[in-house]
Amino acid sequence: MYEMVMVNPEPRSLLLRLATERGVSLSALSALIGRNSTYLQQFVRKGSPRKLEETDRRTLARFFGVEEAALGAPEGNHSIPDRKNAATDWVDVPRLALGASAGPGLLPLGEQPVGAFRFAARWLRGQGLDPAMLSAIAVEGDSMDPTLRDGDEILVDRTPRALRDGVHVVRLDDTLLVKRIDTGRPGVLALVSDNPAYRVIEVSAGEVHVIGRVVWKSGRL
Repeated sequence: MYEMVMVNPEPRSLLLRLATERGVSLSALSALIGRNSTYLQQFVRKGSPRKLEETDRRTLARFFGVEEAALGAPEGNHSIPDRKNAATDWVDVPRLALGASAGPGLLPLGEQPVGAFRFAARWLRGQGLDPAMLSAIAVEGDSMDPTLRDGDEILVDRTPRALRDGVHVVRLDDTLLVKRIDTGRPGVLALVSDNPAYRVIEVSAGEVHVIGRVVWKSGRL
């Protein structure tokens, strides 16, 4: 004998719609709640887990500013974010009105915020990130495929640190680029594209200004 359990699909479709409207991927949201990258995709697409755990549901509800009941909380639970604690629980990282080219190069037009991404302050602290040193910008072009795709939003950490290999946003000849930096040759920085169709750009350390390191991305599925 077994009991058939009817699963209300509404929390799943709502979560997918909210993620699409915010421009954040399910994998990024999974990281936000401390889960593996496919956790919420499995929840939305395959119904596993059957329902979100209370702490995960609360974090997502606060992130999107919706009632927990909308994401599957028990009937009668209509809690929403406590606005008194919003300033300490969550951090709004400014989204700048410019893009970092992952193609031939983009001339930035300005650095005025056009919105924000909201992150859990605890998650940022756990990543060793200072909210005051973060900004979000869009990727434009395909030279960093498949790591970064055209239209992805990236979180840039501008904290001054010793330069090491990794994906960074740099300014070269007044052009903003997102590239993988290779520091293997003394005095030379190699700006590498993950898409092999693009050539490596080699510059001296003095020719390029490193804006910051890319520490997170979101994008459409």
